Amino acid sequence: MSIRFQADNDLNMMIVSAVLRKEPRLDFKTAQQSGLHGMDDLEVLALAASEGRILITHDRRTMIRHLATFLSQGHESPGVLLVIPQNAPLGPVIETIILIWESNTPEDWQNTVTFVPF
Repeated sequence: MSIRFQADNDLNMMIVSAVLRKEPRLDFKTAQQSGLHGMDDLEVLALAASEGRILITHDRRTMIRHLATFLSQGHESPGVLLVIPQNAPLGPVIETIILIWESNTPEDWQNTVTFVPF
């Protein structure tokens, strides 16, 4: 099974669009496609986990804490990628996301938080 991604409400939509334009085979759902509007972080993490999707966000302020809470409640997470800063150059972010998709398995990212670009 290949890695799948879920954008949260905070993620710059230009990232999703550019990734899919460069690699259309990649499975990357937008927040709108998943109906994330109005959900709190724990609900977003639960939805991403239920679909086996790594969550991609800019929300460093709260997402790390909420992932720790989610895991402490006995849940498993496909992982979280934190794209920081929010205005990071798109090229390296896009290349990193595609590289993760091409070169890894979902198990490589389980229950982790990774900062992008590295």
